[in-house]
Order: sequence, then structure tokens, then C-alpha cells
Amino acid sequence: MVNAVDLYRRHKVKLGVLLVTALLVFWLAVAFQRSFLLLGDPEPVAKAIGAGYLLLPCIGAWALIRELLFGAQTQRMARQLDREGGLPVDDLPRTPAGRIVRSAADEAFPAYQAEVESDPENWRSWFRLSCAYDAAGDRKRARRAMREAAKLHRQHGAATAP
Repeated sequence: MVNAVDLYRRHKVKLGVLLVTALLVFWLAVAFQRSFLLLGDPEPVAKAIGAGYLLLPCIGAWALIRELLFGAQTQRMARQLDREGGLPVDDLPRTPAGRIVRSAADEAFPAYQAEVESDPENWRSWFRLSCAYDAAGDRKRARRAMREAAKLHRQHGAATAP
């Protein structure tokens, strides 16, 4: 039987995403409702503010949906790479706080970069490069590389052999 602590540990990230998503959806609903209150006001300035305020929940909903889809795509690619045995091994040394030692991540990085340079149309290579960027602390490039991996994954199909 699975106890609650084990269940929490296995799904900690998903629970965090669910909580943040619920809070954002609540905020979007409140902002949407407030914008309609302002639109119903007889003052032209209030109507203008209401119209502008209406854009916030629309942009927020778009961003939320985009990020959830990106997360789901990333998870599908990770599961496929795991089945294939292609996930990068997490064997880098860590500080006592649990962070990856930056110099070790920087030393491992060129191998992943060379893999992408030798086969730039392989989503698996881009996925691993994204993990290397993340380990090196470069979140912006990690995200860009993961988006490239997702694009190639969609274009070439998930079933192509490594």
C-alpha cells in the first residue's frame, strides 16, 4: 500500500504545478470579473480601464495554456527518452545544499553541444543539451533548447529511431 508521504514525493512537482495553476486561474477569474464591473460603469474612463484590464486575464490564460502544453510535451519526450535509455545520467557532483557544482556542469557541457552540432535535426540531442544548459544554470538557453527539441519532436514524429 502506498502511503501519503511516498505519494507526495513522487508527485511533488505536479502538486506544485496544480497549486500555482489553481491560484492563477482564481486570479484570472477575479480579474475577468473586475474588468466587466468596470466596463459596466457609466464613466468613460472606467470603461477604458475595464477594457484594458480585460486584456490581463486573456494574456494570462494564453500564457498558462502555453506553459502547461510545453510541460506536457517535455514530459512526453522525457518518458520516451527514458524508455529508450537516452536520458542524460545525473551523476554530476553536488554541493552540500544539493545544487550541481557549476564547474562540473561546465566540463560536461561540450559533449552535449557537440552532439547537437553533429545532428541538429535530432530532438533527443536538443533535449539532452537543454538538460546540460539547465545543469550549468543557464535557464534561458535550457528553455530555448527544449523548445527546439519539442519543435523537432512534433515535426519528425515521436516514433523515429535514435
